[in-house]
Amino acid sequence: MERGLLWLPLLFAFFWLAWQGSREFKKVEAYRSWAEQFDQAKYDIYAVLGQKDNNITWGKPTTTGPIQLETFSLDNVVNIQLVVDQKQVEIDKPPEKGRVIELEFIFSESGKSVRVPFTEIPLAAEWGKYLLRLMEKG
Repeated sequence: MERGLLWLPLLFAFFWLAWQGSREFKKVEAYRSWAEQFDQAKYDIYAVLGQKDNNITWGKPTTTGPIQLETFSLDNVVNIQLVVDQKQVEIDKPPEKGRVIELEFIFSESGKSVRVPFTEIPLAAEWGKYLLRLMEKG
């Protein structure tokens, strides 16, 4: 009886982990079908991002598909900055560590900006460089 009680928390942990894995798999599958409409797209646990021509769409991933979607044009963006732990850093020389990683899109309208969260600094830096090149071409 005592051994059974000791194993019970492990059984609950196993089922909880399996449930979490199933939820994450559903999020990724919903993202895949959503991302087909874009030229480039990214998924992580904080945000999804899609680029089609000069339009950027981003939102929050869920098991039923992205929600809170926002779309804007790179034509209205004057600068893209990499922000790590609330500090602007060089996109070509990003730091190795950081807790809060975001790409900030600064619009030509005074004071307006959008911050898209990322989980990894190198991924955010590569997206920033890619989108800056798109802005230069356009």
